[in-house]
Amino acid sequence: MVRKFKARNPRIKVLAKLICQMTILRDFVRPHRKQPKKQATLRYETPPGKQAQVDWAYAGAYDVDGTPKDVYAFVMILGYSRMKYVEFTTDMKLETLMKCHMNAFAYFNGVPEQILYDNMKTVVLKHSPVEIRFNRQFEDFLAYYGIVPKAFRPKRPQTKGKVERTVLYLKQNFFQRKHEPTLAALNENVRKWLDSTANRKPNQTTQEPPVQRLEEEQKLLQPWGCKPLFPTSRWETREVTRDCFVSYLGKKYSVPFRYAGRTVKLKITLDHHIEIYDEQELIAQHPILTGKATVHVQIGHYDGLKEREQKDVNLNGLATPDSPSTAPASHVEARPLAAYALYEDGDHA
Repeated sequence: MVRKFKARNPRIKVLAKLICQMTILRDFVRPHRKQPKKQATLRYETPPGKQAQVDWAYAGAYDVDGTPKDVYAFVMILGYSRMKYVEFTTDMKLETLMKCHMNAFAYFNGVPEQILYDNMKTVVLKHSPVEIRFNRQFEDFLAYYGIVPKAFRPKRPQTKGKVERTVLYLKQNFFQRKHEPTLAALNENVRKWLDSTANRKPNQTTQEPPVQRLEEEQKLLQPWGCKPLFPTSRWETREVTRDCFVSYLGKKYSVPFRYAGRTVKLKITLDHHIEIYDEQELIAQHPILTGKATVHVQIGHYDGLKEREQKDVNLNGLATPDSPSTAPASHVEARPLAAYALYEDGDHA
């Protein structure tokens, strides 16, 4: 037999009745309650030539000169046309970032007015509600091309939606294709992909192919190719040896003989050459040696050295003769020391 117990305390009885009524009301209202909406955002469209967005993405490990290395994708997209540029690199250093920018500008044949960046350490040193501090060297690079840097607001991914969608498209489309697992093959294939697919497919927002809208945007981009490329390498100083060489990464490069014993400056160019300066004057330029070659000589750097030595020393090897002599002196051919360096290790570079 089941017994029913009644609450003896009248207050408890009233409270139980109220709870029951609230539960009934809550169940009745629940289907009619509106679900909370996500915060609405307005899509930000930029006029032609105004803005680009930049970001890095990890691509995986690939063969680089016979060694597997981590590879990263540099991605830039023009805001108006949605024209994309992608390049694969083995690091995300500042020098690499600047080179990728210049390659992108060459691909677009123009420079945007401003560029938006994620808070990457090579670009943004500090980002707070009251201060945004950019890397000074990178600011100099952007100022050289007339670009104003902008930083994405932290925890606001919608502000960099264009470049993030490009990264996603790269992963879902380009990387779903077969590629030879090397860095060189990746860069060759991604250029073909950009030209034939990514920049020719109509964009979901604009409903036009990026390459078509670029024709309009290019008129308002800042011109490209009107000034020398920005030097990305830091200056290094070297003392010229007595045999008229400077050393760089274990290789030797000749300079004109009159600079022997002096201090000069070195700079590595984007086309893999080494430039040697005396203050602001370019005094020598060489291709950077690779492999077993250790010495690179320009014979013209020693022109006039023999005549100069003959002015300083008479045929007997004395600065001033003790007595006049009519006997013919034996002639010894004077060669610059660099001529012997040509034959070191059997190398004639």
